[in-house]
Amino acid sequence: KEDGSIQVVPGYRVHHNDVFGPYKGGIRYHPNVSLGEVAALAMLMTWKCALVGLPLGGAKGGVQVDPHLLTRTELQRMTRRYTVEILNFISPDHDIPAPDMGTNEQVMAWIMDTYSQMKGYAVPEIVTGKPKIIGGSLGRLEATGRGVSYCILEAYKNLGKKLDEKTTVAIQGFGNVGSIVAKKMQKYGATIVAVSTVEGGIYNPHGLEYERLKTWLEKHDHFKNYPHGESLTNEELLTLDVDILVPAATEDTITDKVAKKLRCRMIAEAANGPISFEAETILQNNPDLFIIPDVLANAGGVTVSYFEWVQDTQKLFWTEQEINRRLWEIMSQSFASVYQYSKEKKLSLRMAALMLSIEKVSKAMLTRGFFPG
Repeated sequence: KEDGSIQVVPGYRVHHNDVFGPYKGGIRYHPNVSLGEVAALAMLMTWKCALVGLPLGGAKGGVQVDPHLLTRTELQRMTRRYTVEILNFISPDHDIPAPDMGTNEQVMAWIMDTYSQMKGYAVPEIVTGKPKIIGGSLGRLEATGRGVSYCILEAYKNLGKKLDEKTTVAIQGFGNVGSIVAKKMQKYGATIVAVSTVEGGIYNPHGLEYERLKTWLEKHDHFKNYPHGESLTNEELLTLDVDILVPAATEDTITDKVAKKLRCRMIAEAANGPISFEAETILQNNPDLFIIPDVLANAGGVTVSYFEWVQDTQKLFWTEQEINRRLWEIMSQSFASVYQYSKEKKLSLRMAALMLSIEKVSKAMLTRGFFPG
């Protein structure tokens, strides 16, 4: 630390499956990081990459620390130390980390620089989600939110519904993902009626304007005393009577207690695992609720991470328009295949998505065979 003391924190990097290609998955800095959580998320990455047809496997990393309690210098030192510890497990052809909760493009820049210093030359393709100046991709920052929005659009199209000003949307978590969903939903004509941060949120049945929300949050870092809406808690937001609920915060925010009070018609899981196991059991018995699962809804992030890796390895970069077009094609095709499978097999979208992805991985492993035989 900057005072000269040494603090030891646990760090992890889990590889789950690489049958399709290099391991791919984010690194999170959070005080609740555990080996079990990282392993579960690594498995989710395997299914996510397989589902949308990326030639990548599943991995995840994490450090059990609160990054907000560290100075910039301490954060950089810890990141570089963590990178050195996992140096033998990562490479552009073996394992490509990315940002996750508590990390950002600056953290990725430090990982890229540390790896490059150890190799003796610049290796921008070692991580994705890094700044554009050192090989980051256009459209990466918006990618997860765009993917969620594309899935909502496709869901409405397949359900024979139309997004318009009567379509109400509540978004829990106005961070990188949630704010982009709000921006896109407003662009598509829907009405954002509630948003929140970890401290709580605001509600306005007549609609909240994205640019005002963004400007306010940049100045205050919370929505307390926001003049264009009434305050509410995160639990109150989750149980609003809205058409679309977008949980874009952390895991298990929709508990069994919240699930019993849900009044929304659709949930688009922008966060990983926002519905607890107990809540999922309750919601399965609600035929009027349409859930777009995380493994599909938030796959836009890893998809554009893949685009970034491809561009870095080719040393040839695409326009943002081309990136967004390719993302739309992959997300819409993936949604269509999951939706069709769910109708054919009479399954929930979550079960259909998991079955499709596990089936793909299983077939690939059987086709490759086992070594040694």
